[in-house]
Amino acid sequence: MSKYKHIVFDIDGTLIDTEYAVLHSLQETLLLLGKNYSIKELAFALGITGEDALKQLGICNIDKALDIWDKNMNKYREKIILFDGIKDILLLLVQKGYKLGIITSKTKEEFDSDFDYFGITNLFEAIICADDTLKHKPNSEPMLKYIEVSNIKPEEALYIGDSKYDLICSKGANVDFGLAVWGHKEKDLFADYYFSIPEDILKIIK
Repeated sequence: MSKYKHIVFDIDGTLIDTEYAVLHSLQETLLLLGKNYSIKELAFALGITGEDALKQLGICNIDKALDIWDKNMNKYREKIILFDGIKDILLLLVQKGYKLGIITSKTKEEFDSDFDYFGITNLFEAIICADDTLKHKPNSEPMLKYIEVSNIKPEEALYIGDSKYDLICSKGANVDFGLAVWGHKEKDLFADYYFSIPEDILKIIK
């Protein structure tokens, strides 16, 4: 077994494909609030909390906007899918004795609505949502919280995500980072490992 005891995952763009649903529901929400943005202009919102995204867009009534966004997100529920190969790899990692975890910018409510119905939540030992820390990705606080609740050393964890927010969060806590290339949109992002497909994770744990 490798030095890693915990394999920790981001959700959006890593375990599930939510890009279409998140960006189009956000675009609809902003139109209702009198703001017109292209999908490309909203891409920055992937990987951070909805609250932080709305703040960066200059929205004043965050709670109202989040409520509208959540309702719009429901219109695109059928567009949210598990990435190919994810479930099989998660099951195999558990069989090999690894502990699985999640660090996400989703709130617990968003986690329940967007992820829990896939029926794989039970595979994860620890789940850190946006509600669990005062600061969020790219700050390292969520990763430090995971290390604390799991009672492990930073070098015993590998964090797998698809964005610079995940990378910064991971490295700020001295945790190795693997880039989920299958959900990655940015260029020239440094990582300790690059995974083109979920099965590539197996290469570093042999």
